Amino acid sequence: MRSAWGLAVGAAAVLTWSEWLNWRWSRTLVGNCDGASAAVVVPGFRNPHGAINTVNRWRVRAGLRSIGSGSARDTRVIFSGGATGSGPAEAQLMADYAVSVLKFEGRVVIEDRSMTTWENVTNVIPLLEGVDRIKIASQPAHALKARMYLRRQRPDLAERLVRADDYRPGEWIVLKPLLALYGLWTLRSLKAEERQLAH
Repeated sequence: MRSAWGLAVGAAAVLTWSEWLNWRWSRTLVGNCDGASAAVVVPGFRNPHGAINTVNRWRVRAGLRSIGSGSARDTRVIFSGGATGSGPAEAQLMADYAVSVLKFEGRVVIEDRSMTTWENVTNVIPLLEGVDRIKIASQPAHALKARMYLRRQRPDLAERLVRADDYRPGEWIVLKPLLALYGLWTLRSLKAEERQLAH
């Protein structure tokens, strides 16, 4: 009985820890910029086949809900990702899903050359010029990674970053501990890179 109770408490502690980390990452390196125009950047995730995968479907939904009510007219949604296999580019798959399945009627922009997160950021930069607010919608650790890359490549544009609606309590609850561990490893590597660049 005690061991079962201990396991339950331990599991609850791990889930709480992973929720807190994802919550914190979703609010890191973002500000409160004002302005009418906005861009939501949705990077793709490893989609080698012709059907959109689960992660990319979720990222599309997170990107669209990040627009906010009443602001779709002044917001462009940028889907970013090249072809990673024999199928279409990730950006095209995500755009098709947004329009044909989710019935999105707003402005869609496709960037279909990127193969890495660094390239996602590099290749969408020309599409962000002149935009008042920038949101990056992905799993919180990955979105933070992209924001760090934007800050490294174009600190002036990074000043326009605001929070996307890509964190909600309980979402991805079973996988959040794994996402938290992956995020810690990724962000530790990025900080080590930044220290090397600073020397």
